[in-house]
Amino acid sequence: MSATPLAAPARTLEPLRTLRRLLALDAVVTGANAVAYLALSGPLGRFFGVGSGLLLGAGAFLAAYAAGVGLLAARPHPPAPGVRVVVEANLAWTALSFAALALWLTPTAAGALWTGLQALAVGGLALLQHRALRARQLSQV
Repeated sequence: MSATPLAAPARTLEPLRTLRRLLALDAVVTGANAVAYLALSGPLGRFFGVGSGLLLGAGAFLAAYAAGVGLLAARPHPPAPGVRVVVEANLAWTALSFAALALWLTPTAAGALWTGLQALAVGGLALLQHRALRARQLSQV
């Protein structure tokens, strides 16, 4: 008797489970940021040294993005093109965050720290999502 039939489902399910969990984490954290930016744009704007309008706009965008990523995470088999869009959007957010710090924002120290840390976290999440998508694709071969 061979162990292959028992091992094959484990190889195909684990990358999928990991990918869906990373997408769900992305949706939850992004949604929490969206709620904070929308509900507390004034106090957070003063604390971070950015305009409340910027936080309101970012909050609205993040709310819509979180909903889309959440829908993707809820699918039994998230389609690869959709996951790639999420990865690329996260990488774009990371690059835009660092560009904003370097080129046009003049945040407080807390704002600069927050912007840099969240950019690194989003970039790291994008890398993990990319690796999980690749592992899922390799496990289906």
